[in-house]
Amino acid sequence: MSANSADGPARVEVVLVKAGRMKIRYPAELLADDGTRVSVRAPWAGDGVRDFGFVRFEPGDVFTEHYWRDRWYSVKEVRTSEGTLKGHYCDITRPAELSAGRLVVEDLDLDLWVSADGTDVRRLDEDEFAASGLLTTDPEAAAAAVAALDELDARARGGGLGTLLA
Repeated sequence: MSANSADGPARVEVVLVKAGRMKIRYPAELLADDGTRVSVRAPWAGDGVRDFGFVRFEPGDVFTEHYWRDRWYSVKEVRTSEGTLKGHYCDITRPAELSAGRLVVEDLDLDLWVSADGTDVRRLDEDEFAASGLLTTDPEAAAAAVAALDELDARARGGGLGTLLA
């Protein structure tokens, strides 16, 4: 289903929840929703520059974000304002929910970074995940989160994330 109409692109509010609290929310252009995957585009929604050491997210960067209703992750293609691909930032989340113009995802602390050329694949925040207590409070969700990270890591190292985003 195309998200565009004669009145211009549809908009949604992306809401990222972490540990039961809203972490961030921002408006995004709804690119597509096929009933399983929802794709949106938005400018960098953070305040100022976020320097991870291996990549910088900064004003002007554009994120094309893909969320699934049946998978435990999202994949965000990150580009400069000029269109140069920086890489893909993957969040491990509960499956996304889209309702009444709000796309809600719950961040489960695990992340994966894949550089534009695919040579730098980094598992991130495994210490935060361990400290979150999810392994004790919701072992099924914790197992799904770890399996999702393993799947994305294997895809990234085995030829890239392209097949997910096609």
